[in-house]
Amino acid sequence: MTTTTRRTFLVASTAALAHAAAFARAAGAQAAPASAGPVDPALIDDLVAANRILADQGVVDGYGHVSVRHPAKPQRYLMSRSIAPETVTAADIMEYDLDSTAVDARGRVSYLERFIHGEIYRARPDVKSVVHNHSPSVIPFGVSTVPLRPLYHMSAFLGGGVPVFDIKAAAGGPTDMLVRNPALGRALAATLGPRPAALMRGHGCVVVGASIQMAVFRSVYTEMNAKLQAQAMALGGPVTYLDDEEARLAAGSVGGTVVRPWDLWRKKALGR
Repeated sequence: MTTTTRRTFLVASTAALAHAAAFARAAGAQAAPASAGPVDPALIDDLVAANRILADQGVVDGYGHVSVRHPAKPQRYLMSRSIAPETVTAADIMEYDLDSTAVDARGRVSYLERFIHGEIYRARPDVKSVVHNHSPSVIPFGVSTVPLRPLYHMSAFLGGGVPVFDIKAAAGGPTDMLVRNPALGRALAATLGPRPAALMRGHGCVVVGASIQMAVFRSVYTEMNAKLQAQAMALGGPVTYLDDEEARLAAGSVGGTVVRPWDLWRKKALGR
């Protein structure tokens, strides 16, 4: 190859690489979903408060996340960038489509398990908020043969059974236990089905609600019920749980009062 030919080849190769890079950037830009538009700042404030409340109540620590469906477009949801829940501010909130692609990432890192949220919203039109956490008292019930059952009226929403998601079965083999792709998110959503909560073996749980206040309420009392159930079982002898009708009636009564603890928890969590 002559010097002239080599130079021409290098120039052509460089130009081809530049063109390919430009095409890739353009394709990436086109792939980013359009925004559903701004939301009421009060909703953003509630999402920030939800993160702080869950941390204050011991449901999440440096890990875990909570989202809310976009009120103007059901195919979008809002969630913080990947940071500890207790440190979330309004500036950290990002918009996603149901493929869990960020609308405007601007260099911000997303949670690896954001697919939990997108796939549950896709499968459950009734769900307006999703919480994923590693609630400590809940973990044993996801790895043992003892089912999590409603022990008292505040956790009556657990009536009817709490399913357990086994990621190894869903993936067809061992994983790092993280729901890091849409297929695993869909499998988790299928396990959840119509229920308000599902346990995740060796990981934690997912809790949903028709409002962000309800999802937070259920998350707090799922953890509390798990703790009380373990205590009751440790006493020895049979444990009397709420039967299905008691659970239905109690859930209906308590469900209308979730704003009361929400206001208290919010004041505590944001007052620090």
